[in-house]
Amino acid sequence: MTENKNFDIAVAAGQAKAASRVVAQLTTAEKNALLTDIAAAIVADTAAILKENEKDISAGKEKGLSSAMLDRLLLTEQRVADIAEAIREIVTLTDPVGDIRNLALRPNGMQVGKMAIPLGVIAMIYEARPNVTAEAAALCIKSGNAVILRGGSEAIHSNLALAQCLHKVLQQRGIHQDIVTVIPDTSRGVIEDLLKQSQSIDLVIPRGGEGLIRYVTENSRIPVIQHFKGVCHLFIDKYADINKGVAILVNGKTQKPSACNALETLLVHQDIAGTFLPEAAKALSPARVKIHACELSRAYFDDAELATDDDYHAEYLAQEIAVKVVDSFDAAIGHINEFTSDHTEVIVSQDYSRAQQFVKRINSSVVMINASSRFSDGGQLGLGSEIGISTSKLHAYGPMGLEALTTEKFVVFGDGQIRE
Repeated sequence: MTENKNFDIAVAAGQAKAASRVVAQLTTAEKNALLTDIAAAIVADTAAILKENEKDISAGKEKGLSSAMLDRLLLTEQRVADIAEAIREIVTLTDPVGDIRNLALRPNGMQVGKMAIPLGVIAMIYEARPNVTAEAAALCIKSGNAVILRGGSEAIHSNLALAQCLHKVLQQRGIHQDIVTVIPDTSRGVIEDLLKQSQSIDLVIPRGGEGLIRYVTENSRIPVIQHFKGVCHLFIDKYADINKGVAILVNGKTQKPSACNALETLLVHQDIAGTFLPEAAKALSPARVKIHACELSRAYFDDAELATDDDYHAEYLAQEIAVKVVDSFDAAIGHINEFTSDHTEVIVSQDYSRAQQFVKRINSSVVMINASSRFSDGGQLGLGSEIGISTSKLHAYGPMGLEALTTEKFVVFGDGQIRE
């Protein structure tokens, strides 16, 4: 399996458009049977998939990819099994397509409702992580969409191996193979051409670094789901439970700092700062978290650097955090609204009314009370697998599951009514 530099994206997009009409008509039972077969085929083809993944790992080492990037790229027997299991979980999820909501009787006797329908053709542009190839394809199939997948060059052999596996099952079932297209050309030019296919593609979902997201947003003629970065805040209110606050801080910052739902800024009410910050410093010390602190909080941490506005804008994706003492609840709200990336914000407070005010006044895509930001994830929020996270206020906002891959059409049930 090798890259194809002669790939024609305009032709592929047109074929995906035609295929989207096929997958949109599949019943829930047909989609579930297809996905079940795909999961089984991936497990059966584990050896071939791992062989291709070895090529990506070898090339990645030669290119000097970081250990973190290589780990995201690496497939093992267990990780392939996990991909198959993720697809089986998608099979168990409720199919949103065809669901009619808010059916209401009009004064003239008509009934008016809204039916969930597939978006059509979804293009995904992403980096590393070969599991995205299979799981995104499965989510799109279950929601009745065709999908065009453009992964990074570092995972090309793994992605093409998974594509071959998916296409084999589609062929066996006599279903249009262009329901799933994995672009075999990893050049930057193919992305430019992809983003011009507004006649065939309905939505673009980029997943990766801020540079990729901005490039796609600035060059696309197609609507884009944006997720530039995750500057997630934790606010320790003056009525916080100290133990809960420390546990939520440590989990949110240190469990997986490279995740977009990891904490990047800690805000502490001045009335509790003298009690909370020493405990926070003690708890963060074993993980060697680098601290960027304001003047009022700097003394509580060893070797803390003085924080700047750049630090409060930063998505560190590492064992680093910005810390600020605020003099009021309103000041915390103001800071978050100024520096938010609209991802996830958390308040720790035992005062129910203040927590409710926090929820009402903060409009990030996920707002939490007394819970770790690490729960800002499609699986943890009950969506099953997620295809991405939206921080743009379009039809989808926050972690995106099956329902976010549909739109709605009006359906009217009449009995001969005419308009006068």
